[in-house]
Amino acid sequence: MRIGELADRAGTTTRTLRYYESRGLLPARRAVNGYRTYDENDLRLLQQIRTLQDFGFELEETRPFVDCLRAGHPAGDSCPASLAVYRRKLTDLDTLIGQLQAVRAQVGDQLARAELEAEAQEPGGPEPRCELTH
Repeated sequence: MRIGELADRAGTTTRTLRYYESRGLLPARRAVNGYRTYDENDLRLLQQIRTLQDFGFELEETRPFVDCLRAGHPAGDSCPASLAVYRRKLTDLDTLIGQLQAVRAQVGDQLARAELEAEAQEPGGPEPRCELTH
């Protein structure tokens, strides 16, 4: 198949495919007429890359999965290098989740403090001026 058909089937653009080719993630095969040619294996590579990117993987992190598929394995994550990338990504995600939980706790504490202060104001007293609304 030609580049336009592959892009359509993969749900991406020809520009993206040329970029992947320049990065060595997609093979650069040419027909006698000079057109790029692709097959179903190339579509599998693209689907693997797109799935991983949907999960938040950087493009370079997809390389071990692509290499694994190119080596003839039935799945891109059946090689040790791919499993190592999964492990690193899970560690990164766990760190990020921890950071988000800490921020959430701080925001919750600030909300609780602000609500207590608002309740403690004298009824009928002047409303504090909010710089954002006035």
